Amino acid sequence: MTAPPTAVRAPLAAADTLARCRELTRPALTDAVGRLHPWVAEMAAYSFGWCEVGGAPATAPGGKGVRQALAVLGAEAAGADPRAGIPAAVAVELVHAFSLLHDDIMDGDATRRRRPAVWKAYGTGPAVLAGDALFALAVDTLAAAPQGAGAVRLLSAALADLVRGQADDLLFAARPCTGSERVTPQEYRAMAEGKTGALLGCAAALGAALGGAPEATVTALDRAGRHLGVAFQLVDDVLGIWGDPAVTGKPVGGDLREGKKTFPVLVALGSPAARRLPALLGSPGRAAEAAVLIEEAGGRAATLAEARAHTAAARALLAGAALAAEAAEELHRLLDLLVHRVL
Repeated sequence: MTAPPTAVRAPLAAADTLARCRELTRPALTDAVGRLHPWVAEMAAYSFGWCEVGGAPATAPGGKGVRQALAVLGAEAAGADPRAGIPAAVAVELVHAFSLLHDDIMDGDATRRRRPAVWKAYGTGPAVLAGDALFALAVDTLAAAPQGAGAVRLLSAALADLVRGQADDLLFAARPCTGSERVTPQEYRAMAEGKTGALLGCAAALGAALGGAPEATVTALDRAGRHLGVAFQLVDDVLGIWGDPAVTGKPVGGDLREGKKTFPVLVALGSPAARRLPALLGSPGRAAEAAVLIEEAGGRAATLAEARAHTAAARALLAGAALAAEAAEELHRLLDLLVHRVL
């Protein structure tokens, strides 16, 4: 059994924290998925890497479990037993899985974690159904928890922001690269906070709320998670252009070949030094040329500076909140793991 946060515990590396929180959450997450219709449960299990198509057991790579870790650490940061955060951890992991299932369909992404995405493995309609089921299960899980009504309200607010962020992200693709209708870096920040930051902030806030934290602490953790989400997205943007495919699992320059309006691209488009950039975006054979132009126009440096600023804001919020020391240290280590990949 995991020791409560009041027990003496050696400091953990971020990877150890993630593993500890996954191990703590997995039984409840498995039980929750098991309550679904058997076919839907199989698709959910496949999305988590627990089985192959048809239900045969598998040990495929799953996610890191960042959101469930934030929920458990949120409870510990409030001075509660980590088990108080398990309903929040299960709920946010289910919502994250739901969002990935639907994102892959909307984006046309055929693979997820080096396996066929659920919609490619089972069909588009079944994948939509599985995503809907995961969302409903998340709400049911929270509603059954102590202080469930307030927890569901927190999750609902985060989901509304997530949907707004996803809607903006989809609409950005149709907007021009230049002129008064172009996407601005400010709009991109708001999109990233909703699409990526809202659920990270909600995870930590939910864990804290279920752990009995005061409202000020819950709010601080939510805001810190939102800054973390923006920083994480910005780092992903840099890796999407200049990252090592052996590390990222994505082809170098993939975002440029797809013409994505990521933060480095938006910064560069605002510079006279990148007048040729609109003609290069979306051109399969010119991604390397576009990457050089974006870097020369300051897109890479500005994105890294922006990520550092959001990281610093998250750290300041954690430092200013009344958090249990060990959990606060693990939160800082987790932040390092997520955003210091290129910083």
